[in-house]
Amino acid sequence: MSSDQEPARQDEQLRAFSLAFARAELTVQELWARYFALGGDHDQLDVEAYLQGLMPLPPAQRDVLAHAVNERLDELTWPHRVPYTARPSTSTPRSGTLAALVKLLDGMHQAPPERLPLVAARAGRALGLEISVYLVDYEQRALHLVGERQEPGLTSFGVDSTLPGRAFRTIEVVPSSSGGRPRLWVPLLDGVERLGVLGVSLPEGTDPLDAGLHERCRWLSALIGHLVTISTHYGDGLDVLRLQRPRSPAADLIRQLLPPLTAATDCFAVAGVLEPCYEVGGDAFDYSLSETTATLSIFDAVGHTMRSGFVAAAALAACRSTRRAGHGLYEQARAMDETIAGQFPHGAFATGVLAELDLHSGRLRYVNAGHPPPLLMRSGKVVKQLGGGRRLPFGLGTGELVVAEETLEPDDWLFLHTDGVTEARDADGEFFGEARLTDFLHREAAAAHPPPETTRRLVKAVLAHQNDVLQDDATVLLARWIKRGELLA
Repeated sequence: MSSDQEPARQDEQLRAFSLAFARAELTVQELWARYFALGGDHDQLDVEAYLQGLMPLPPAQRDVLAHAVNERLDELTWPHRVPYTARPSTSTPRSGTLAALVKLLDGMHQAPPERLPLVAARAGRALGLEISVYLVDYEQRALHLVGERQEPGLTSFGVDSTLPGRAFRTIEVVPSSSGGRPRLWVPLLDGVERLGVLGVSLPEGTDPLDAGLHERCRWLSALIGHLVTISTHYGDGLDVLRLQRPRSPAADLIRQLLPPLTAATDCFAVAGVLEPCYEVGGDAFDYSLSETTATLSIFDAVGHTMRSGFVAAAALAACRSTRRAGHGLYEQARAMDETIAGQFPHGAFATGVLAELDLHSGRLRYVNAGHPPPLLMRSGKVVKQLGGGRRLPFGLGTGELVVAEETLEPDDWLFLHTDGVTEARDADGEFFGEARLTDFLHREAAAAHPPPETTRRLVKAVLAHQNDVLQDDATVLLARWIKRGELLA
């Protein structure tokens, strides 16, 4: 504000102040006491002189005085307030990271999923960047450009053979200078679930190794990842891109019931994958994370038909509803027995494992209903099978239900799987087997891949063993527990 405008601004504030002061029903002494308590440094005579228009006060002191009156007015009735010298800005930010995030939120407020790449590009321009969105297909083999083709050769990338794929696999920002133009490949995440990558083209002269730039790109990526997940719930535009071929009705049913493939808290991470993702029939998994407890479950319903999908869905729904009502493993198992037996009276059942981990003590409680035993990994090695808690498959009655216990140590891994993993057979009829599974897990632990990458690579190895044709559903669920305060990779 110029020096010529200041007297007029002070007169305007004094007029408003005088009206508000009259409404506040305060004496000058009471006003000064409130003003002094808020940090005002003029005496009562100065305040009284200001009220009578005999002397000015500095802007900061006028605001303290205004605040003293406004506090009194808030006690009486809130609408009548004295204006402050500094008026808050109501305009939206025009540049920088905040502007980019605002453009994303405003742009997708009432937009179909297909508009996301356009909105992301506008947000990128607020940062001086060119943004392209690539989503991974549901088999996690390739990254596909969302929207119109922008540059030749940049419409899709293999997950296992390219720099964008490396960003996806390692969950790290990967710089590139192919074609002479600096570019960043940024993992696209919703929380910790991998959805794809962002291709970020940088202006000439930009340092692609700038840590601050990487951080801003991660913020943008995190919000875009949330928007991908949210918009997929109300439109098919992004989902169709990730579907490389149609799902069977049973596979679509199961897919809609699954939680995100990856989730984590500050002391626990879990990752799952289910194949064949387009024809799966009776496999499913679930989990729930809280401050104190992590629960895991995996199911394999008998058969490979739509009915198998219904049985798996019934088991999962019964387990979830009982758990959400606050009941433990006994009640969850009983609810699944009653639901499956009641809805499918002609011999339907599902094998499965229910597990519950106390995140403070590492105490694991579990039930195994005719399912392959979970594996416990410690220091990068499979140290034991968890063979306790055996009972009949869900739907065939509980019999004598025993809940087994195991104590985990920090950084232990828990591995659950269906028999489609170990019983996968090659052309000569040789099983993938427990020995090959154990060896694979040892090598993956040594390579220090994050949990979702380990599960992806395992299913890929199982598929390769069968020449990419599964005879049975193959589902894996991998969890890691650490003590709070330690770094969770």
